Amino acid sequence: MAGKTVVVFYFDKTIIEYDSVNWVVDELGATDLFNQLRLTMPWNSLMDRMMKELHERGKTIQEIAEVLKRTPIDPRIVPAIKAAYDLGCDLRIVSYANLFFVETILNHLELRDYFSEINTKSYSFVNEQGRLRILPFHDFSKSSHGCTRPLPSKHVQGCIHRKNPSFCGCRGKQEYFFKLCQNAKSEAEIQELFGVFLHTLFPVMMITM
Repeated sequence: MAGKTVVVFYFDKTIIEYDSVNWVVDELGATDLFNQLRLTMPWNSLMDRMMKELHERGKTIQEIAEVLKRTPIDPRIVPAIKAAYDLGCDLRIVSYANLFFVETILNHLELRDYFSEINTKSYSFVNEQGRLRILPFHDFSKSSHGCTRPLPSKHVQGCIHRKNPSFCGCRGKQEYFFKLCQNAKSEAEIQELFGVFLHTLFPVMMITM
């Protein structure tokens, strides 16, 4: 390969087979409330509200983690990720899911160390009461992040901009995050390897740097 191949994955419905939030909400019996609120609240606010509801119902952070560990995954996914890593690819994740969900599942699958970077739409932490909080990196209701071509607040690029303002997806300076693997200039071996992801909702993205 002529350079470093960066492979960027979505997480929900790509590495795992389901939306991680829907999986947790359904498994812990809060689907009705989720469906009731989902069209009335911003995504991060909705996620934080659902974690509050689960906490008030007596669901612990340990129970949430155990549900996440049961998330269905195609058995071909883990070997494909490990094989790409062994080929020297730089593996990264961009996800609407919160970091607690992503890292809990990756740690369970023993995959966390295979990824050099995880960019999520929100940050998460467990507060003193043992409740998982899910909050946005940037409050778009108060101000934009300074971009001349701002994307809607639901876009995950905001978390990338938070880490490196000069690499704002709105300005087109993160193009390698948006190139489909079918257009990548890389070895046929890697193209064939990621055929396993063609059945997923979102494509794997890849480019040679």
